[in-house]
Amino acid sequence: MKNIFIRTALLVLVLLTYVACSSVTVPPVMTEDAKANALFDKAFQEQVALSPMTKTYLGMKDDYDKWDDLTDAAADRQLALSKKHLEEAKNTINYDELSAQNKLSYDLFVKSIEEEVADQKWRYHNYPVNQMFGLQSQIPSFLINMHQVGEVSHAEDYISRLNGVNAMFDQLIVQLQKRESLGIVAPNFVHDKVINDSQNVISGQPFASGDAVSPILADFTAKVEALELDDEVAAKLLEDARTAMLTSVQPGYEKLIAFMTAQKMRATTDAGAWKFPNGEDFYNNALAKTTTTDMNSEEIHELGLSEVARIHNEMREIMKQVEFDGDLQAFFKHVDDPKFYLSSSEEDRAEFLKRSNDAIDGMSARLDELFNVKPKADLIVKAVEPFREKSAGTAFYQSPALDGSRPGIYYVNLYNPTSTPVYEIEALAYHEGVPGHHMQLAIAQELEGLPMFRKLGRYTAYTEGWGLYSEYLPIEYGFYSDPYSNFGRLSMELWRAIRLVVDTGLHAKRWTREQAIQYILDNSPTEQADAAKAIERYIVMPSQATAYKIGMLKIMELKNKATAELGDNFDIREFHDVVLKNGPVPLDVLENLVDGYIQSNS
Repeated sequence: MKNIFIRTALLVLVLLTYVACSSVTVPPVMTEDAKANALFDKAFQEQVALSPMTKTYLGMKDDYDKWDDLTDAAADRQLALSKKHLEEAKNTINYDELSAQNKLSYDLFVKSIEEEVADQKWRYHNYPVNQMFGLQSQIPSFLINMHQVGEVSHAEDYISRLNGVNAMFDQLIVQLQKRESLGIVAPNFVHDKVINDSQNVISGQPFASGDAVSPILADFTAKVEALELDDEVAAKLLEDARTAMLTSVQPGYEKLIAFMTAQKMRATTDAGAWKFPNGEDFYNNALAKTTTTDMNSEEIHELGLSEVARIHNEMREIMKQVEFDGDLQAFFKHVDDPKFYLSSSEEDRAEFLKRSNDAIDGMSARLDELFNVKPKADLIVKAVEPFREKSAGTAFYQSPALDGSRPGIYYVNLYNPTSTPVYEIEALAYHEGVPGHHMQLAIAQELEGLPMFRKLGRYTAYTEGWGLYSEYLPIEYGFYSDPYSNFGRLSMELWRAIRLVVDTGLHAKRWTREQAIQYILDNSPTEQADAAKAIERYIVMPSQATAYKIGMLKIMELKNKATAELGDNFDIREFHDVVLKNGPVPLDVLENLVDGYIQSNS
């Protein structure tokens, strides 16, 4: 027994000597900041892993042959994963030991999941397909704009996705049926628009004979040709794509068309969210989420009325500048003159794109005066594709890929240039391009030291508030030199003020579609068709339209506060750093960040 103890002691001595003499080092203990960031990154990756489409949007190539799962079982798995992440955050992170930036990340992380869990009771309170979004338009848009083909395997993945369209539409129709069983059915005007979009996708070859080619086949053909493959390989890919389109894409779209045609007969004209189960509570929750404030529908409605009156008065000042003799309604008719519009000719469509590019180039040349940080990603201006231009919005922005393989895209809808006056081109470009969404969203993606969920986060009041603020900001630096361009800026701001009135009118005050349309016609220089299109957007997206004005007003309020309190110490570039270099945040968080900036510079 004694020998055993001696041998054990000698062994321990040898091991201790080895450890002391070797170069092996004990890994340092992980800090709370490192633990938190590891959790945030893991949670982000695990959530992204559930969405092949999100991976593609982010420029990732794994699961490149798959679509998202639209079933309730998939939604339940995603919710269970979120709950697991919430439990991990609360049980493994010592909040008090986090840095200020990571405390903010933790707060946003926890709050977002808690809201996600609480909002499960509203899971079905939406319209999965409508004239603004849905699989009927997302599928071709996604394949054309997001699914890049750099090698043969990518083309094969494209074909696999075509083969998966039919099954995905089956899942979609189950979701539509579930909502209808709960009394959640889109107003009947929506159905014709979805049907029309669907028919556009499955028109032309290979679905029909003739010279016309479907947008998906045209896109796939161009991408395969760009690979410069052997004729036999290219022919096989094209034939497989055609087969998939006839056996999967076409029947999938035909099922949706048949369902929407039948459901239209059961739909009503009721427009507001008040018609949903517990509709009032749902809309109040939607307002809180959209605006990130505690403003109720009545407060928002009154704010809208007040802003409409203020902007009308500013428009009257422009009437004096251009020496117009008449009242505001007469001026609205005056700016509806054809001289303020481009035609639908190819030349004028090209001119619309050129003017948009010119506005962006002019502002880009002045960015150093306004910003310390600028996006690395390029920005291009592109016309909305024909298959979706009829129902798409006037203009919108698509963020660049994370890996830099795709630039930011400012989409201009040229379906009917006569619906957008030339005096609005400048403000539109500032909103969607620079200094608007491209500055904001591309910079957020490129920030270092922030977890991915913050870089890619979306708070509508922050995002759209910045867009509307970006329409205003250039006037302080000599832009909008033409009074009519400034009127265009005011016209667009007026739209956002009107939205506060009509959105709450539709969803809280039970206005009809026609009442809301008439309010726009009475208070802005808008054609009947454009007013109807706008109101139909607000109907299918309750509360979303309230974000722009409320977000802009908060950013303006914070900028004015910083200017007043800092005086000569105020630097617009530093203020913009505070707004942009923390990624998207709720408005109350933004206010805290600006207050901290003021205190540190006072």
